[in-house]
Amino acid sequence: MDDPTREFLSTFQRFMSEVVNQVSVDSSDLTPLGAVVQDFLGTDISTLPAITHGLPAHRLVDADLALAELGRDSGQPPIGVSGGQQREHLPLSELLFSPYGRFSPAPIDYLSIADGPETARRVIAFGLHRITFEGHPVVVLERAAQPQFGRPGAQLEILSRDTETSSRFLDEFSRLVLSLSVLRGKVLSFTGNEYGNSSAGATFLHRPAVDADDVVLPPGVLETVVRHVVGIGEQREHLLAAGQHLKRGVLLYGPPGTGKTLTVRHLLSRTPGTTAVLLTGSSIQFITEAAELARAMQPAIVVLEDVDLVAEERGMHGPQPLLFAVLDALDGLEGDADVTFILTTNRVQVLERALAERPGRVDLAVEIPLPDASSRRRLFRHYAGGLPLTTEATDAAADRATETTGSFAKELVRRAVLTAAEQHRAVTDEDLSASLDGLLEAGTQLARNLLGGGAAPENDGRSPRQWGAYAPLSPGSTLG
Repeated sequence: MDDPTREFLSTFQRFMSEVVNQVSVDSSDLTPLGAVVQDFLGTDISTLPAITHGLPAHRLVDADLALAELGRDSGQPPIGVSGGQQREHLPLSELLFSPYGRFSPAPIDYLSIADGPETARRVIAFGLHRITFEGHPVVVLERAAQPQFGRPGAQLEILSRDTETSSRFLDEFSRLVLSLSVLRGKVLSFTGNEYGNSSAGATFLHRPAVDADDVVLPPGVLETVVRHVVGIGEQREHLLAAGQHLKRGVLLYGPPGTGKTLTVRHLLSRTPGTTAVLLTGSSIQFITEAAELARAMQPAIVVLEDVDLVAEERGMHGPQPLLFAVLDALDGLEGDADVTFILTTNRVQVLERALAERPGRVDLAVEIPLPDASSRRRLFRHYAGGLPLTTEATDAAADRATETTGSFAKELVRRAVLTAAEQHRAVTDEDLSASLDGLLEAGTQLARNLLGGGAAPENDGRSPRQWGAYAPLSPGSTLG
């Protein structure tokens, strides 16, 4: 950059600074909306400071519920604001005073947002609340997230006669947002939006119903995991009284299709009333938001499925690998937080070094191995339940299908039923045997692998017992 250009830019910068600093609110620029607000507050609003409060996009329903509760007895309904897209770029002060835009009361803009797996609530997307709080008038502008306009989260702007009233109002609002939250006790997932992943939107999921009998694992494994995840929560008061921490991290590892996800689903079914956040694949980048929600909604469970798939990706919160963002989130909660983090992986060796370098994040590691002969028989009998197949036939199929998983057994039974259905008859033992022959053929090795019927993924040859503090519990071992 040459000297004349540098001098011009410096002069222009000083000029713009002087222009900005000389701008003041002219009371004659009071808009029709400003007149309504000034009349409600009963004072000159030209010098009143507004308090801005941001919220994650997925907390808008909670905010709307809290504002509705605060304004329930105020006698003044919310109003909308005219101005189209122009209003989206302006703070409350410029909606109240403007020499150009004559912002006026208008119909409210609403959004329909899910507040459960099959229900939704109509919330204010852009509107002005007039609330009487502790005998004082308070005005609140409520805005939904508008990422296309550079606003990734919801936003409130609070205006009253004095900042002390605004601060007390905000404290009560925050308390109500927590106590009235539609997220509490629900199962949900986070997703990004079409404008990027700068904010997380919540998707509600049905809480699974998986009985212990449906989870076929080696003896003692499921009981160990349940004791750590569910049992600690059940003994919360006793543990806290004894000075023990509640936060726990659980790692479930093993080949694909062995029951890690089913184990998680069983844990969720065992913990009704617990808030659960499920993150998988790219949604793991929202681990910070998930941890913050879990802290607020405890008891809570945060599930990170197949974390090895994104372990080396760079997250939205910085240049470090996403796995380290996950570990930071695990470390960021206080020890007395009743929050469980459950990580699942098919390739534990991808995580081992990071876990070893950041001790204390995971306090229980459990292998979910390929089922042995006895477990395979239980799996085959389970998926054949209710069908006219003999126990001898299902056991024989299980014995032939070595190194296979529950996913393999499930697909095998479906193929046998499909074969019979195509011939308009009931499934038979012969259908099961013929379908197994097809799956075990050498030409379908890829299909077997996809169904959990191939060899376990290779590791680096190290024994999990070499983890030291992370020495996993092998099948059948118990907590010490």
